[in-house]
Amino acid sequence: MMSKTIVQKRRMKAATGDKVFSVGLLVPAIVLTFVFILVPVIDSVIKSFTKYGIRNVISGDPGVWNNFENYIKLFQNDKLMPAITTTFIFVIGVVVVQFFLGLILAVILDSKIRGSRFLRSIMMMPWVVPTMISGMVWLWIYQPQYGLLRYLMQVVTGGSVSDFAILNNPDTALLGIGIAALWKQVPLTTLLLLAGLQSVPADMLEAATVDGASAPRRFVSIVIPYMMSVIKVTVSMSIIENFKQFPLFWTMTGGGPDGATTTLAILSYREAFVSNDLGSGAAVTTVWMLLMMLVVFVYNRVFRAEDMT
Repeated sequence: MMSKTIVQKRRMKAATGDKVFSVGLLVPAIVLTFVFILVPVIDSVIKSFTKYGIRNVISGDPGVWNNFENYIKLFQNDKLMPAITTTFIFVIGVVVVQFFLGLILAVILDSKIRGSRFLRSIMMMPWVVPTMISGMVWLWIYQPQYGLLRYLMQVVTGGSVSDFAILNNPDTALLGIGIAALWKQVPLTTLLLLAGLQSVPADMLEAATVDGASAPRRFVSIVIPYMMSVIKVTVSMSIIENFKQFPLFWTMTGGGPDGATTTLAILSYREAFVSNDLGSGAAVTTVWMLLMMLVVFVYNRVFRAEDMT
């Protein structure tokens, strides 16, 4: 009886020790999240309701509360809505194309073609390259006088290309940045979807083949449902990554030409650090954050509804 009690006490102590150790491991992450994420977000939201500029930063004086004036000005001067529209066009376009390109490449790599391992290793190079370096590389590719793309077009057309300024044209600048974003992000999407493809049970596919199901039928009815969790995470990551995309835009166009590539990220930076109005920049950031949270929430709700059906 005594030995049982001693064993129980030791187990309780061990369990308590494990809990304390687990909490100790979590504390640094919780503190860092609170200090470097939650506090700046709360501070930014508060500043969005104040008149706060560089002078306040230098002098240390608090901003003057002005209610919704920063938001009203942004709507009145037609800066916010065009930035929201551009952001959504970019996010939707890149996420959709990125998913389908990644899925096609994943299927190709999963088909056991010769050199697939080598392709997997080198295809991650664009993703590893820092975003600003990627922007500079694509700036050189798009350069209208001596860029690589202009040279290739001259070779193909026999030198008849006279004007090939993609980033200087408001109609094509966003497309040019979108291509650069796809070049960088598609490799990671491909590998994530490839991992999902390889997790599909082979016996299920074999049974469907025996039953006479065609390859497209097997892909739609078996592969996609088994990959749904991977697809959900992959697309969610892509939405967040492209919603907060700043380095490519600032490096390649700075929001131009004529505001054609001014997203919420660019507008926030311009309001805060170019116009020296940190309150207005914080207002843009708050709208930006709320829209991203809303999009992710709706996306998760749609996926949850599909899972229930």
